[in-house]
Amino acid sequence: MRVLLISYSAQGFALLRGVCERAGHVPVAFLHARSLRPGGPTRSGAADVVGEIVDALPDGMDLLIPGRKNMLPHIIEGYGADLIVCYGFPWKLPPSVLRSTRLGAINVHTSMLPKYRGPLPVNWAIRNGDKEIGVSIHWMESAFDTGGILAQEAGIALGDDVVPRSLWEEVDRCIERLLPLALSRAVTGSPGTPQQEEAATYAGWMEPEFSRIDWSNGREEIHNQVRAFRFGSSGRSGPVATVDDRRLRVLRTSLDPADGVEVMCADGPVWLTETVPVADPAVLN
Repeated sequence: MRVLLISYSAQGFALLRGVCERAGHVPVAFLHARSLRPGGPTRSGAADVVGEIVDALPDGMDLLIPGRKNMLPHIIEGYGADLIVCYGFPWKLPPSVLRSTRLGAINVHTSMLPKYRGPLPVNWAIRNGDKEIGVSIHWMESAFDTGGILAQEAGIALGDDVVPRSLWEEVDRCIERLLPLALSRAVTGSPGTPQQEEAATYAGWMEPEFSRIDWSNGREEIHNQVRAFRFGSSGRSGPVATVDDRRLRVLRTSLDPADGVEVMCADGPVWLTETVPVADPAVLN
């Protein structure tokens, strides 16, 4: 089977390519988004990511970096691909793209669908205090993360301090187990297991207020807010809080007594164990 791969990084492409080739399939091109939406501004750091992808690009392999999506169906059709395999692409692909290959497109999503459809499933799982996440591989449809599920596995633990690198390594190992099964089912035209719409939730971008701590919220909610922010910024940033008339970025908290500043929330204390001052009081994000 000829497959066109879509991913977010050199590591993502290497993962998809390796699994597909070991399963006997032939990657014919890579596709990468430099913007969060079609026609939108190039993301900060996109040039570095593209450079890493190019450096790791197999000899003779094309890398497609579209600015718009209206030409994608024609470009993809030219490769004669049987299937699109996607892992980490922010654009909603229109039906014309999904029809541009013989079988359609499948997507790797880091949640137990239909829970946490959308761009930030792991961040929302941490925010909501979930103890684990999973991986789902599903058919792509015109709406985000709604197609039949071809393969799915739970059990990736979320510790109190979620380290991005370690978590993504475990996710990658899960994908290596699941993707061969999903590919074999896609080849046969299996529709997958329909998702239960009544159980669906959406994991969209965090609201602006999420960058501020409100001490009238519950202690676990605030603790998970800091955990989710820390994960999303790889520990480099955190939400802003006012403590004794000082503005601080809160990088780490504890629900148990610990060295740091004790602050009362709506239902009890939380300990601020790692903070940095905000130089400009007007800066809230």
